[in-house]
Amino acid sequence: MSSEKIYIFDTSLRDGEQVPGCKLRKEQKLAIAEQLDYFGVDIIEAGFPISSPGDFEAVREVAAIVKNATVCGLSRAVMKDIEVAGQAVKGAKRPRIHTGIGTSDNHILFKLNTTRKDILERAVAAVRYAKTFVEDVEFYAEDAGRTDPEYLARVCEAVIEAGATVLNIPDTTGYCLPHEYGDKIAYLKANVKGIHKAILSTHCHNDLGMATANSIAGVENGARQVECTINGIGERAGNTSLEEVVMIIKQRFGGTYHTDIKTPMLKSMSLLVSETMGMPVQANKAIVGANAFAHSSGIHQDGVIKQRDTYEIMNPADVGVDQSSIILTARSGRAALAYRFKELGHNLTKDALDVAYIHFLELADRQKEVVDDDLEVLYQERIYSLT
Repeated sequence: MSSEKIYIFDTSLRDGEQVPGCKLRKEQKLAIAEQLDYFGVDIIEAGFPISSPGDFEAVREVAAIVKNATVCGLSRAVMKDIEVAGQAVKGAKRPRIHTGIGTSDNHILFKLNTTRKDILERAVAAVRYAKTFVEDVEFYAEDAGRTDPEYLARVCEAVIEAGATVLNIPDTTGYCLPHEYGDKIAYLKANVKGIHKAILSTHCHNDLGMATANSIAGVENGARQVECTINGIGERAGNTSLEEVVMIIKQRFGGTYHTDIKTPMLKSMSLLVSETMGMPVQANKAIVGANAFAHSSGIHQDGVIKQRDTYEIMNPADVGVDQSSIILTARSGRAALAYRFKELGHNLTKDALDVAYIHFLELADRQKEVVDDDLEVLYQERIYSLT
């Protein structure tokens, strides 16, 4: 049986750009959008067109240059928003309007100061109006993570009837536990009339560090689109990390699900977004962090040198990293030291290695890391005469 496709919806240019200090110029958006398209992203959320004339123009130009992906513009459930979004994406090969409204009692009572009945009516009206501009309309139920499941199902059913093609079920505040979010997706799958007419989508935030886990729980329970960002950038603690979701699907669900992402581009895409937005990637970030394939513990180094998958569950090349790194520190052992000397062209005898290791430890205790230049000096000054 063939695996099911999971659609990757990248919102780096919209939700990711909402991070303070990460505002992109139009030319930067276009450059990233072109790479996202080549990278294999299925949907590019290019921006929030009503927010400013600059963003409208950027979305319009992204729509014009993207060759393969759907180009999406965000709007509130406000008619002018929807009209402007429709104008911005109309030049796309595959245009989509992403419209919606808050559905949790918290949003209804305190943010919108209205009633569940009014929200339902406004949701339906927004989708119907969006359908006058594009065929592909995605509806987001903001704060779905804290929305009563029965009411959420009623809203979903109504917007499907109005023409929604995708239902976005956001955990807007990052509040859900994975089993709670998965159960919510499963409930909608089982209780929404006409659910087969729409794709269920996850959109999870990382406030409690569970965005990726929640998204995967959503997929396991019936979601077939994941909304995410490069490097997990986004509001507050960020969004679901694209690279994490893609590699989890590849490594753990390869026979069940797949994406069309070209995974050897993950590292270069991470660098592009990081450098363009001025957002450094933490060294221990999964998949794309500088230390994701680096080993400094002697026990780990010995295991990786003997058999890579002893401590690495992914091939670095699969994510665009040339090779694993053996980092020499005071915690490193003889095996790692011999390995690094061999890489430099020096095959040490056991006696030479024993001498080298004593001097290496003295050096390693004085500095955080011992690099190749240090090893060459050590070899010339202490070891060469022994070989």
